[in-house]
Amino acid sequence: MNSDSAISTRGLTKQYGQTTVVNNLDLDIQAGQFYGLLGPNGAGKSTTIHMLTTMTAATSGEAWIAGQKIAADPVAIRRTVGLVFQDSALDRTMSIDENLQFAAAMYNLSPHDANKRIDELLAVFGLQDKRKRKLLTLSGGQRRAVDIARGVLHKPKVLFLDEPTIGLDLPNRRAIWRFVEQLRREEGMTVFLTTHYLEEAAACDHVDFIQQGQLQLGGSPTALTQQLATYILEISTPNPEQISSQLSPLFGQPIREDEDLSFKIAANDVDFYALQQSLGDAVSAMQWRKPNLNDVYLWTFCSPQQGNVI
Repeated sequence: MNSDSAISTRGLTKQYGQTTVVNNLDLDIQAGQFYGLLGPNGAGKSTTIHMLTTMTAATSGEAWIAGQKIAADPVAIRRTVGLVFQDSALDRTMSIDENLQFAAAMYNLSPHDANKRIDELLAVFGLQDKRKRKLLTLSGGQRRAVDIARGVLHKPKVLFLDEPTIGLDLPNRRAIWRFVEQLRREEGMTVFLTTHYLEEAAACDHVDFIQQGQLQLGGSPTALTQQLATYILEISTPNPEQISSQLSPLFGQPIREDEDLSFKIAANDVDFYALQQSLGDAVSAMQWRKPNLNDVYLWTFCSPQQGNVI
């Protein structure tokens, strides 16, 4: 294991009966890194987190958190990590303070330290005046903020965020990511993220794509988008077969979704304006842009032949 790794796995595998959910996973995530594990539903993302946080045991392979072998001392690992679940772990019939005090007691924080830390975390989200309010009276964004506060209450070395902003509006998502960045900057926390909002993963230092429990490709978001294409050409047309047949010899097979076609453009000298004029009334809309992580995701988990997103 690399001595600088916050998270390291070797051959990590999880099977349920005859079904392999995570298959021979090798990871090396450096301390302080912002890491993203991305992929479709059922790819093995949450199961990976569950193994790394001792919620479920691996079928085979080994894993370490902050230099500690997970299987050797699961209790020590739980003190080292923080976890924000897809679904809230909070009791909505209890107040913010009651939920966080309960969590603090689980981590053996003294009353003084617990109150100081709770004050700090609630101040970040502007929830100080709601400390005694029951969670069921709060908005979804406020409850999610408390979930994250609970996950970092004990200042973990590694924070696992499993779909942390799902269902939240943009302002609340931005508030949460400002807080996570503050934690990384001020406390040196390593962050392990899964998300369906791939624009959030663009801030990661490194992302890996996973499908059916196996890593497919990885790298920095910038490198992955640069490797994918120079441009993405998007065309809406009532004649997708005709346009696909016309342009595929130039750009390769597109991803098709109903009447929308998406082509990867490798060259940087394509005259899109001339192309638009040559297509004329055969297209109803056309645009070209730089690729992003959503494109990397689609071209990783989409069959150009069938045009179906997995």
